[in-house]
Amino acid sequence: MSNPVDAQYQELLQAILDYGVIKQDRTGTGTKSMFGYTFRHNMSWGFPLLTTKKMAWKTMVTELLWFLKGDTNIKYLVDNDCHIWDGDAFKNYLKHYEVVSEDLNKWQKENMPPLTQEQFINAIKTDDEFAKKWGELGPIYGKQWRDWETTNTNTEYQEDWSVGSVDQIANLIEELKTNPDSRRLIVSAWNVSELDQMVLPPCHYGFQVYTRELSESERFNWYGNKIGSHMHHDHIVQEMNENNVPTRAISLMWSQRSVDAFLGLPFNIASYGLLLAILADEVNMIPDQLIGNLGDTHLYLNHIEQAQEQITRTPYPLPTVHVRDGIFCGSINDFVLENYVCHPPIKAPLSN
Repeated sequence: MSNPVDAQYQELLQAILDYGVIKQDRTGTGTKSMFGYTFRHNMSWGFPLLTTKKMAWKTMVTELLWFLKGDTNIKYLVDNDCHIWDGDAFKNYLKHYEVVSEDLNKWQKENMPPLTQEQFINAIKTDDEFAKKWGELGPIYGKQWRDWETTNTNTEYQEDWSVGSVDQIANLIEELKTNPDSRRLIVSAWNVSELDQMVLPPCHYGFQVYTRELSESERFNWYGNKIGSHMHHDHIVQEMNENNVPTRAISLMWSQRSVDAFLGLPFNIASYGLLLAILADEVNMIPDQLIGNLGDTHLYLNHIEQAQEQITRTPYPLPTVHVRDGIFCGSINDFVLENYVCHPPIKAPLSN
């Protein structure tokens, strides 16, 4: 089968180049931007990892596991050689240093300069107290997914306040198992009351899950592909039930307000594809449709040449991924990427 993931992605890059408008942005880099795009992929066609440039598979998996752990400190990422949040943490450190330095005298400023980014990351690795203070990014994705804080009040006695939290991922799994046709299978990272405490408000701010019943022929085909043959006997339904063959398919749609089309989007597609595969494994369903609703979709102006190069590359067939453990697994080794053939990487600067 052809590779629809790279084809869609290349079409999007070309559309931004052709129709995007020049806009300024918070990083000062400048972008070419268009508003509104929908990405769609059927997971049965293969795992949505781009082949027109080499993707950092382990980095993507590590970040997703970090989210699912509910972690918001880059210590786990740095220890696992994932550096995509380094710039945000370092920028936050420099901002606080500038505030503190206003109270320093000339000698102190000259003899206690701020750390370089390399020194900062090394301190995160080697100094637990430093990492605890400066590696923290605020209540970003993991906090909202696993520990959304709530405040409840008794309407009769307004002074009776209680604070609790909601584990949205655990709730989602429970609902999928007990009420799979619910239209409320939603996880949100956009906590308005805590946005100002985050180093960066969520770019991909929420996702919704949808399930449907599988037809007998869909179950039959899936089972045949899984065991490597096609069955033709009278007791196939009984055999499928005895082997716990899934009876439902599960789809995931994520929403994104801001999309770094060259560096960020390929990670987002693969990350939500993997999340869909993990959820499907956890609740014994078959991964179905992966959908992305994209808002401000842009190329940074220093990514234009890289995008033009990627558009010229011919895609390879998509790889496959096998999940060995469920949603609360703790190791990258729980995911097996197979048959990944790709073009060389294309480097581009990250704007923070």
